[in-house]
Amino acid sequence: MKQSRLMSLVESLANVLVGYGLAVITQVVVFPLFGLVVTITENLLIGLVFTGVSLVRSYALRRSFEALRARQIACDSSMISQ
Repeated sequence: MKQSRLMSLVESLANVLVGYGLAVITQVVVFPLFGLVVTITENLLIGLVFTGVSLVRSYALRRSFEALRARQIACDSSMISQ
């Protein structure tokens, strides 16, 4: 079954929010283990940077796989019509 655009948006937003929260919590726990001392504001900003990078990566991979899928469908269609 195909996912609606609305549910895709809801899923993406949930993914970003959960990822951001996990990133900040991980930083708060892990940074001190490496002797890094940052304020909560700095942790929140660092989390935003990593979230932005993650969004770009996720979008690029999704579009790349969609292009591969479309190319495969086109190739399969041309093989069938021959």
